[in-house]
Amino acid sequence: MLKDVLVVDDQPGIRLLLTDILMNEGYNVTTASNGKEAIEKLVEKHFATILLDYKLPIVDGVEVLKKIEELNLRIPAIVMSGLVEKIENELESFPIVKTVLAKPFDIQQIPILVEQSIDSL
Repeated sequence: MLKDVLVVDDQPGIRLLLTDILMNEGYNVTTASNGKEAIEKLVEKHFATILLDYKLPIVDGVEVLKKIEELNLRIPAIVMSGLVEKIENELESFPIVKTVLAKPFDIQQIPILVEQSIDSL
């Protein structure tokens, strides 16, 4: 099973936390600090899933989702946000979004959500 995960968040602390959690579960983690960087990494390599912050500098999370669909990449996404109620309707138009994860999140949920996301393909 492919265990490569892309973590995209503009906050270094969150990237580090998610990297630690996922590496402890045996995943290979690649990180990006903005949407532009995320798109570059998605073009270079195939990932089993992406954890994507909704609000990102340069290119936001929604633009990244649109690009994933444009490129026909079959990558399930977990979108993270502090504004879940406000964005859920907008994200319903993206079938690749498997979960909208509210920040701050329960770190024990992360490995479960990632596994479900990967199994959803």
